[in-house]
Amino acid sequence: MIEVEHLTKRYGGHTAVEDISFTVEDGCIYGLLGPNGAGKSTTMNIITGYISATDGTVRIDGHDIAEEPAEAKACIGYLPELPPLYPEMTTREYLLFVAELKGTRKKADRIAAVEHAAARAGLQGMEQRLIRNLSKGYRQRVGIAAALLGTPKVIILDEPTVGLDPAQMIEIRSLIRDLGKTHTVILSSHILSEVQSVCDRVLIIAHGRLVAQGTPEELAARLTAKGTITATAQGSREEILAAAGTVPGLTNLTVTEEKDGEVSFTAVSTEGTDLRGALSQALAGAGCPVLDLRAETMSLEDVFLQLTETQQTPQTQQTPQQDHTKEGDEQ
Repeated sequence: MIEVEHLTKRYGGHTAVEDISFTVEDGCIYGLLGPNGAGKSTTMNIITGYISATDGTVRIDGHDIAEEPAEAKACIGYLPELPPLYPEMTTREYLLFVAELKGTRKKADRIAAVEHAAARAGLQGMEQRLIRNLSKGYRQRVGIAAALLGTPKVIILDEPTVGLDPAQMIEIRSLIRDLGKTHTVILSSHILSEVQSVCDRVLIIAHGRLVAQGTPEELAARLTAKGTITATAQGSREEILAAAGTVPGLTNLTVTEEKDGEVSFTAVSTEGTDLRGALSQALAGAGCPVLDLRAETMSLEDVFLQLTETQQTPQTQQTPQQDHTKEGDEQ
C-alpha cells in the first residue's frame, strides 16, 4: 500500500530524515515509534505530500506522491498532531465543509458521508456542538472523522492521543483498532504501551534513521538473542562453568548463587542467535542436569531504549541552536 524508498529530508545543514526505506502492507496497523525529534512527523508530512522530500520516493497504492499528487493524496486520510479545526463551526458544519473540500459534490452524498464518518468516530450526539466547546478527546474524534471522509485506503495519525487523559486515550486506541479492520493505518507515537497494544508492526526511528522494523515480538526476540541467559544446573561450579564455556558465542559467565549442589549463573549471548539449546546440550553432555534455563525477556520499551540509545551518531545529533526546533516545524 505504501512504498518509501531512500527518503531524505534536509533543512539547510540539518538532516531531519536520512535514507529511510520501508513498505506498509495493506490491512495492517503500523506504529511509527521514536523519541521526540526523531523525524516521525517529518516522515509523515512527506508521505502525505504536505512537504516535499530532498531525496527519495514515496508511492501510495502505486501513485508517486511527487508525480501524481492528486491520485496519491486521494488514498490518504490524515490527522496531524494539531487537527486543523475551526472552533466557531459545529462538528457537522466542519465535517460537511471537509467533505466538500475532498470533492464530494452532491449535498446528499456529503450528508451521508458525514453521518457515516461521525458514527465511525463515535461522535453521536456531538454533531450540533461547537468545536470550541468540545473536550480535547472529542476534538481528536472530529479530526479522525475528517480523515475518514473521501473513503481513503490509508489513515495516517500523528500522535493521536497526545494531551489526552487516560480514559480518552483508551477510547481513541479502541477506535484505532476498529479502523484497522477496514483501513491501513499508520500511527505515530512515542508512547510505547500505545504502540504495543494497538499496532501489528513497528517501525522505530531514531535520529532521522530507521533502526528497526517488525512485530513487537520479533523485535524483542531479536534483541533477546543477543541478551542475557540465566540458568541453574546440578553439579560442581567448575564442571558447570567448563561446560558452558564450550558454547561458542557465550561470554561473561557469572555465578549468581550456589546452594545444595545447584549452581545458578548468567551468561551473555553475542552471536545474534538463541543459545539456550546449545547451552542445555553442553550441560547435559557434562552430566549437569539443567533445572532452569531462560532468556531475559524484553518489552517493547527495552527494545526501544536499546535501539535508540545505540544509534546516535555525531552527524545526527542536533546542535544547541536546533534543540528548540520542533520536528514538524524544522523548515
